[in-house]
Amino acid sequence: MSTLTLFSPAGALPAATPLRRAAKRLASWGFEVSIDADALSRDQRFAGADATRLAAFHRIAKAAPDVALATRGGYGCTRLLDQLDWKAIAHSVEHGTRWVGYSDFTAFQNALIAHAKGLATWAGPLACSDFGRSEAEGGVDDITQDCFLEAMSGALEAVGFRESGAPRGTQPFDGLEARGLLWGGNLTVLCALLSTPHFPKVKGGVLFLEDVGEHPYRVERMLLQLQQAGVIDAQAAVLLGDFSGWTRQSTDRGYGLKDAVASLRARTRTPVLTGLPMGHCATKVCLPVGAKVDLFVQGREVILGWQSDHRLAHRHAHSEAAHAH
Repeated sequence: MSTLTLFSPAGALPAATPLRRAAKRLASWGFEVSIDADALSRDQRFAGADATRLAAFHRIAKAAPDVALATRGGYGCTRLLDQLDWKAIAHSVEHGTRWVGYSDFTAFQNALIAHAKGLATWAGPLACSDFGRSEAEGGVDDITQDCFLEAMSGALEAVGFRESGAPRGTQPFDGLEARGLLWGGNLTVLCALLSTPHFPKVKGGVLFLEDVGEHPYRVERMLLQLQQAGVIDAQAAVLLGDFSGWTRQSTDRGYGLKDAVASLRARTRTPVLTGLPMGHCATKVCLPVGAKVDLFVQGREVILGWQSDHRLAHRHAHSEAAHAH
Protein backbone atom coordinates (compact mmCIF):
# COMPACT_ATOMS: atom_id res chain seq x y z
CA MET A 1 0.00 0.00 0.00
CA SER A 2 1.46 3.36 -1.06
CA THR A 3 1.73 6.08 1.57
CA LEU A 4 0.23 9.46 0.73
CA THR A 5 0.44 12.69 2.70
CA LEU A 6 -1.92 15.63 2.19
CA PHE A 7 -0.43 19.03 2.96
CA SER A 8 -1.22 22.70 2.39
CA PRO A 9 1.75 24.62 0.94
CA ALA A 10 -0.02 27.83 -0.06
CA GLY A 11 -3.54 29.12 0.48
CA ALA A 12 -5.69 28.32 3.50
CA LEU A 13 -8.46 25.78 3.09
CA PRO A 14 -11.87 27.45 3.44
CA ALA A 15 -13.33 24.31 5.04
CA ALA A 16 -12.23 20.93 6.35
CA THR A 17 -14.94 18.85 4.67
CA PRO A 18 -13.37 18.66 1.18
CA LEU A 19 -10.06 17.61 2.75
CA ARG A 20 -11.72 14.83 4.77
CA ARG A 21 -13.66 13.74 1.70
CA ALA A 22 -10.52 13.64 -0.42
CA ALA A 23 -8.66 11.64 2.23
CA LYS A 24 -11.50 9.11 2.38
CA ARG A 25 -11.59 8.72 -1.39
CA LEU A 26 -7.85 8.32 -1.67
CA ALA A 27 -7.92 5.67 1.04
CA SER A 28 -10.65 3.81 -0.86
CA TRP A 29 -8.32 3.77 -3.89
CA GLY A 30 -5.67 1.92 -1.93
CA PHE A 31 -3.49 4.65 -0.41
CA GLU A 32 -2.42 4.76 3.21
CA VAL A 33 -3.43 8.39 3.76
CA SER A 34 -2.14 10.80 6.38
CA ILE A 35 -3.04 14.47 6.75
CA ASP A 36 -0.22 16.78 7.72
CA ALA A 37 -0.67 18.30 11.18
CA ASP A 38 -0.86 21.83 9.77
CA ALA A 39 -2.98 21.15 6.69
CA LEU A 40 -5.86 23.14 8.16
CA SER A 41 -3.77 25.92 9.72
CA ARG A 42 -4.57 29.55 8.93
CA ASP A 43 -2.66 32.81 8.96
CA GLN A 44 -4.39 35.57 7.00
CA ARG A 45 -4.99 34.04 3.54
CA PHE A 46 -2.29 31.41 4.00
CA ALA A 47 -2.35 27.84 5.31
CA GLY A 48 -0.30 28.89 8.31
CA ALA A 49 2.57 31.32 8.66
CA ASP A 50 5.51 30.95 6.29
CA ALA A 51 7.48 29.09 8.98
CA THR A 52 4.58 26.69 9.46
CA ARG A 53 4.30 25.83 5.78
CA LEU A 54 8.08 25.65 5.42
CA ALA A 55 8.21 23.16 8.28
CA ALA A 56 5.53 21.07 6.56
CA PHE A 57 7.66 20.83 3.41
CA HIS A 58 10.69 19.75 5.43
CA ARG A 59 8.68 17.36 7.61
CA ILE A 60 7.28 15.62 4.54
CA ALA A 61 10.67 15.55 2.81
CA LYS A 62 12.16 13.80 5.84
CA ALA A 63 9.31 11.27 6.03
CA ALA A 64 9.52 10.68 2.25
CA PRO A 65 6.04 9.22 1.64
CA ASP A 66 5.30 7.70 -1.77
CA VAL A 67 3.08 10.68 -2.62
CA ALA A 68 2.95 14.24 -1.25
CA LEU A 69 -0.26 15.76 -2.58
CA ALA A 70 -1.02 19.47 -2.17
CA THR A 71 -4.53 20.22 -0.90
CA ARG A 72 -4.95 23.45 -2.90
CA GLY A 73 -3.10 26.25 -4.65
CA GLY A 74 -3.82 29.92 -4.11
CA TYR A 75 -0.67 31.85 -3.30
CA GLY A 76 2.18 31.14 -0.93
CA CYS A 77 4.87 28.85 -2.36
CA THR A 78 6.90 31.74 -3.78
CA ARG A 79 7.35 33.13 -0.24
CA LEU A 80 9.15 29.93 0.77
CA LEU A 81 11.60 29.42 -2.09
CA ASP A 82 14.56 31.24 -0.53
CA GLN A 83 14.31 29.16 2.64
CA LEU A 84 13.49 25.69 1.37
CA ASP A 85 16.10 23.00 1.97
CA TRP A 86 16.46 21.90 -1.64
CA LYS A 87 18.87 19.11 -0.74
CA ALA A 88 16.24 17.61 1.56
CA ILE A 89 13.55 17.96 -1.10
CA ALA A 90 15.84 16.36 -3.68
CA HIS A 91 16.65 13.53 -1.27
CA SER A 92 12.95 12.76 -0.90
CA VAL A 93 12.46 12.68 -4.68
CA GLU A 94 15.48 10.43 -5.10
CA HIS A 95 13.90 8.07 -2.57
CA GLY A 96 10.64 7.89 -4.49
CA THR A 97 8.41 10.70 -3.21
CA ARG A 98 6.13 12.10 -5.84
CA TRP A 99 5.27 15.73 -5.07
CA VAL A 100 1.99 16.53 -6.84
CA GLY A 101 0.08 19.74 -7.53
CA TYR A 102 -0.40 22.57 -10.00
CA SER A 103 -1.29 26.28 -10.09
CA ASP A 104 0.71 27.97 -7.30
CA PHE A 105 2.70 24.73 -6.89
CA THR A 106 4.39 25.75 -10.16
CA ALA A 107 6.80 27.90 -8.13
CA PHE A 108 8.04 24.92 -6.10
CA GLN A 109 8.21 22.58 -9.09
CA ASN A 110 10.26 24.86 -11.31
CA ALA A 111 12.51 26.03 -8.50
CA LEU A 112 13.40 22.38 -7.88
CA ILE A 113 14.51 22.13 -11.53
CA ALA A 114 16.68 25.21 -10.99
CA HIS A 115 18.25 23.87 -7.79
CA ALA A 116 18.39 20.10 -8.40
CA LYS A 117 18.58 19.05 -12.03
CA GLY A 118 17.48 15.61 -13.13
CA LEU A 119 14.60 15.26 -10.68
CA ALA A 120 10.89 15.30 -11.46
CA THR A 121 7.73 16.27 -9.63
CA TRP A 122 4.20 15.88 -10.97
CA ALA A 123 1.81 18.47 -12.32
CA GLY A 124 -1.50 16.89 -11.44
CA PRO A 125 -4.66 17.23 -9.38
CA LEU A 126 -5.07 19.04 -6.09
CA ALA A 127 -6.68 17.07 -3.28
CA CYS A 128 -9.61 19.32 -2.43
CA SER A 129 -10.64 20.77 -5.79
CA ASP A 130 -10.23 17.51 -7.70
CA PHE A 131 -10.86 14.75 -5.15
CA GLY A 132 -12.80 16.59 -2.45
CA ARG A 133 -15.93 17.59 -4.37
CA SER A 134 -19.25 16.11 -3.33
CA GLU A 135 -21.34 14.25 -5.91
CA ALA A 136 -23.65 17.27 -6.03
CA GLU A 137 -20.63 19.41 -6.95
CA GLY A 138 -19.66 17.06 -9.75
CA GLY A 139 -17.69 14.44 -7.89
CA VAL A 140 -14.41 13.14 -9.29
CA ASP A 141 -13.59 13.23 -12.98
CA ASP A 142 -12.90 9.67 -14.17
CA ILE A 143 -10.01 10.57 -16.47
CA THR A 144 -8.34 12.70 -13.82
CA GLN A 145 -8.64 9.88 -11.29
CA ASP A 146 -7.38 7.16 -13.64
CA CYS A 147 -4.44 9.24 -14.85
CA PHE A 148 -3.46 10.12 -11.28
CA LEU A 149 -3.60 6.51 -10.09
CA GLU A 150 -1.55 5.28 -13.02
CA ALA A 151 1.01 8.05 -12.56
CA MET A 152 1.36 7.39 -8.85
CA SER A 153 1.87 3.68 -9.45
CA GLY A 154 4.87 4.51 -11.64
CA ALA A 155 3.25 3.06 -14.75
CA LEU A 156 2.10 6.15 -16.66
CA GLU A 157 4.39 6.75 -19.61
CA ALA A 158 2.39 8.89 -22.05
CA VAL A 159 -0.60 11.20 -22.43
CA GLY A 160 -2.36 12.26 -25.58
CA PHE A 161 -4.57 15.13 -26.70
CA ARG A 162 -5.92 16.79 -29.82
CA GLU A 163 -4.39 20.07 -30.95
CA SER A 164 -7.28 22.52 -30.96
CA GLY A 165 -5.89 25.85 -32.06
CA ALA A 166 -5.10 25.33 -35.73
CA PRO A 167 -7.32 26.94 -38.36
CA ARG A 168 -10.06 24.61 -39.58
CA GLY A 169 -8.90 22.25 -42.29
CA THR A 170 -5.19 22.69 -41.53
CA GLN A 171 -2.66 20.51 -39.72
CA PRO A 172 0.33 22.84 -39.30
CA PHE A 173 2.19 20.65 -36.80
CA ASP A 174 1.69 17.29 -38.52
CA GLY A 175 4.95 15.33 -38.33
CA LEU A 176 6.43 17.42 -35.54
CA GLU A 177 8.84 15.53 -33.30
CA ALA A 178 10.67 17.02 -30.34
CA ARG A 179 12.55 15.83 -27.28
CA GLY A 180 13.42 17.90 -24.25
CA LEU A 181 12.91 18.67 -20.59
CA LEU A 182 9.26 19.15 -19.62
CA TRP A 183 8.75 22.21 -17.44
CA GLY A 184 6.37 25.09 -16.75
CA GLY A 185 2.87 25.19 -15.29
CA ASN A 186 0.92 28.27 -14.28
CA LEU A 187 1.83 31.18 -16.55
CA THR A 188 1.49 33.95 -13.95
CA VAL A 189 3.51 32.08 -11.34
CA LEU A 190 6.24 31.16 -13.83
CA CYS A 191 6.60 34.75 -15.03
CA ALA A 192 7.02 35.84 -11.41
CA LEU A 193 10.14 33.63 -11.21
CA LEU A 194 11.89 35.36 -14.13
CA SER A 195 15.29 36.85 -13.20
CA THR A 196 15.32 35.06 -9.84
CA PRO A 197 17.59 32.16 -8.79
CA HIS A 198 14.49 29.97 -8.88
CA PHE A 199 13.81 30.27 -12.60
CA PRO A 200 15.12 27.21 -14.48
CA LYS A 201 17.36 27.94 -17.45
CA VAL A 202 15.95 25.38 -19.86
CA LYS A 203 16.95 25.24 -23.52
CA GLY A 204 15.41 22.87 -26.03
CA GLY A 205 12.66 21.98 -23.59
CA VAL A 206 8.95 21.37 -23.85
CA LEU A 207 7.24 24.20 -21.97
CA PHE A 208 3.61 23.79 -20.90
CA LEU A 209 1.47 26.64 -19.60
CA GLU A 210 -2.00 27.21 -18.10
CA ASP A 211 -3.80 29.88 -16.11
CA VAL A 212 -7.17 30.90 -14.72
CA GLY A 213 -9.02 34.19 -14.41
CA GLU A 214 -6.59 36.02 -16.70
CA HIS A 215 -8.07 37.98 -19.61
CA PRO A 216 -6.51 37.08 -22.99
CA TYR A 217 -4.68 40.40 -23.20
CA ARG A 218 -2.97 39.59 -19.90
CA VAL A 219 -2.18 36.08 -21.14
CA GLU A 220 -0.70 37.57 -24.30
CA ARG A 221 1.35 40.07 -22.31
CA MET A 222 2.86 37.30 -20.18
CA LEU A 223 3.51 35.06 -23.19
CA LEU A 224 5.29 37.94 -24.90
CA GLN A 225 7.26 38.61 -21.73
CA LEU A 226 8.60 35.06 -21.91
CA GLN A 227 9.24 35.41 -25.64
CA GLN A 228 11.00 38.75 -25.30
CA ALA A 229 13.12 37.32 -22.48
CA GLY A 230 14.30 34.64 -24.90
CA VAL A 231 12.52 31.81 -23.10
CA ILE A 232 9.97 30.82 -25.76
CA ASP A 233 12.47 30.95 -28.62
CA ALA A 234 14.82 28.63 -26.71
CA GLN A 235 12.24 25.82 -26.45
CA ALA A 236 11.60 22.87 -28.75
CA ALA A 237 7.83 23.32 -28.30
CA VAL A 238 5.23 25.10 -26.19
CA LEU A 239 2.02 23.38 -25.08
CA LEU A 240 -0.88 25.55 -23.94
CA GLY A 241 -3.43 24.09 -21.55
CA ASP A 242 -6.62 25.50 -20.06
CA PHE A 243 -7.04 29.29 -19.86
CA SER A 244 -10.49 29.77 -18.39
CA GLY A 245 -12.37 31.87 -15.86
CA TRP A 246 -12.05 35.22 -17.62
CA THR A 247 -14.77 37.69 -18.58
CA ARG A 248 -15.16 39.39 -21.94
CA GLN A 249 -14.92 43.17 -21.99
CA SER A 250 -16.81 45.62 -24.16
CA THR A 251 -13.51 46.89 -25.52
CA ASP A 252 -12.44 43.45 -26.82
CA ARG A 253 -14.27 43.82 -30.15
CA GLY A 254 -13.74 40.14 -30.95
CA TYR A 255 -10.30 39.83 -29.39
CA GLY A 256 -9.86 36.55 -27.51
CA LEU A 257 -7.49 33.72 -26.63
CA LYS A 258 -7.00 32.66 -30.26
CA ASP A 259 -5.72 36.15 -31.00
CA ALA A 260 -3.33 36.01 -28.04
CA VAL A 261 -1.95 32.69 -29.30
CA ALA A 262 -1.70 34.02 -32.86
CA SER A 263 0.27 37.01 -31.58
CA LEU A 264 2.82 34.68 -29.97
CA ARG A 265 3.03 32.40 -33.00
CA ALA A 266 3.77 35.39 -35.22
CA ARG A 267 6.81 36.23 -33.11
CA THR A 268 8.50 32.85 -32.69
CA ARG A 269 9.53 29.85 -34.74
CA THR A 270 8.89 27.59 -31.75
CA PRO A 271 5.79 25.43 -32.36
CA VAL A 272 2.96 26.56 -30.08
CA LEU A 273 0.29 23.88 -29.65
CA THR A 274 -3.02 24.20 -27.82
CA GLY A 275 -5.47 21.76 -26.27
CA LEU A 276 -3.38 20.23 -23.51
CA PRO A 277 -5.80 19.00 -20.79
CA MET A 278 -4.03 20.65 -17.90
CA GLY A 279 -4.98 23.54 -15.64
CA HIS A 280 -8.04 24.73 -13.75
CA CYS A 281 -10.35 22.32 -15.54
CA ALA A 282 -12.21 19.21 -14.41
CA THR A 283 -10.35 16.81 -16.69
CA LYS A 284 -6.60 16.97 -16.33
CA VAL A 285 -3.67 14.67 -17.01
CA CYS A 286 -0.55 14.16 -14.90
CA LEU A 287 2.76 15.43 -16.26
CA PRO A 288 6.32 14.72 -15.00
CA VAL A 289 7.75 18.21 -14.50
CA GLY A 290 11.52 18.04 -14.87
CA ALA A 291 11.61 14.78 -16.86
CA LYS A 292 12.81 14.28 -20.43
CA VAL A 293 9.85 13.80 -22.76
CA ASP A 294 9.26 12.95 -26.40
CA LEU A 295 6.63 14.87 -28.36
CA PHE A 296 5.01 13.45 -31.49
CA VAL A 297 2.28 14.99 -33.65
CA GLN A 298 0.33 13.04 -36.24
CA GLY A 299 -2.30 15.13 -37.94
CA ARG A 300 -3.78 16.95 -34.97
CA GLU A 301 -3.17 14.12 -32.49
CA VAL A 302 -0.42 14.88 -29.99
CA ILE A 303 1.42 12.29 -27.91
CA LEU A 304 3.70 13.26 -25.03
CA GLY A 305 5.71 10.31 -23.74
CA TRP A 306 8.44 9.60 -21.22
CA GLN A 307 10.20 6.71 -19.57
CA SER A 308 8.03 5.28 -16.80
CA ASP A 309 9.46 5.27 -13.31
CA HIS A 310 10.22 1.57 -12.87
CA ARG A 311 12.03 2.35 -9.62
CA LEU A 312 8.87 3.76 -8.08
CA ALA A 313 6.80 0.91 -9.51
CA HIS A 314 9.22 -1.52 -7.83
CA ARG A 315 8.98 0.41 -4.57
CA HIS A 316 5.19 0.30 -4.82
CA ALA A 317 5.23 -3.47 -5.40
CA HIS A 318 7.63 -3.96 -2.49
CA SER A 319 5.39 -1.86 -0.25
CA GLU A 320 2.37 -3.95 -1.28
CA ALA A 321 4.23 -7.18 -0.51
CA ALA A 322 5.37 -5.92 2.88
CA HIS A 323 1.82 -4.84 3.72
CA ALA A 324 0.51 -8.28 2.74
CA HIS A 325 2.94 -9.91 5.18
